[in-house]
Amino acid sequence: MAYNLLKGKKGLIFGALNEKSIAWKVAEKAHEEGAELFLTNAPAAFRLGEVNVLAEKTKSDLYPADATNIKDLESLFDAAMLKFGGKFDFILHSIGMSPNVRKGLSYNDINYEYYLKTLDVSALSFHKVLQIARKKDALNDWASVVALSYVAAQRTLFGYNDMADAKAALESIARSFGYIYGIEKKVRINTVSQSPTITTAGSGVKGMESLLDFSNRMSPLGNADAEECANYVITLFSDLTRKVTMQNLFHDGGFSSMGMSEAALKQYDKSFKKCP
Repeated sequence: MAYNLLKGKKGLIFGALNEKSIAWKVAEKAHEEGAELFLTNAPAAFRLGEVNVLAEKTKSDLYPADATNIKDLESLFDAAMLKFGGKFDFILHSIGMSPNVRKGLSYNDINYEYYLKTLDVSALSFHKVLQIARKKDALNDWASVVALSYVAAQRTLFGYNDMADAKAALESIARSFGYIYGIEKKVRINTVSQSPTITTAGSGVKGMESLLDFSNRMSPLGNADAEECANYVITLFSDLTRKVTMQNLFHDGGFSSMGMSEAALKQYDKSFKKCP
């Protein structure tokens, strides 16, 4: 059911690759809620993904851009503002990648060039997006910017590797830039800490299936899926959340507030009893 929450609003969405992508679901929901969209991803994603299908479905324009490249981002914002006829109302940053995770390197033996790449793609790109948006005065007053994070920014989760460091930096950028942009333009900036979700990027994390099972047993409401995350993000783009900024908002079924659940305890009891 649509509520016209974004009727008349315009937004830029980073990171939609295929139907598994949270950004894909956000784009679909934003379109349903009345928004006009501009979609972007890295040039390689255009070759490997299916974003053209999403663009057709949501009647959106596409523009390839490397979010770590300043010139690419400047051209992207110019194109978006030309398309929209001026400023726009929201941005979704749904970008994350770790070469160390992809190569299966452990956190205590990472490649530091890969590590810098992880930080650049997964965190610094967010700062670059915000910096260029501000310099170009691309966002309307009371616009909303959301980036996707994960609880590993606060807690150690085995296998999440250097992505945890990147998510911690991402959340810090939202707070630091949120103050500046809030004072100047009333632009609000938040991160959403989502349940573990099977996306193309998430599937590369070591032990993902076990992590999904564990978090689902721990969460009173169970894991939040990509479509549910999209619904939540839409509320942050809407005018209903005008005074919410500089927050890391947990969308994880209650996992982040749990210590031990009955379901998890019973599972551990079963495993323990099987041990010789």
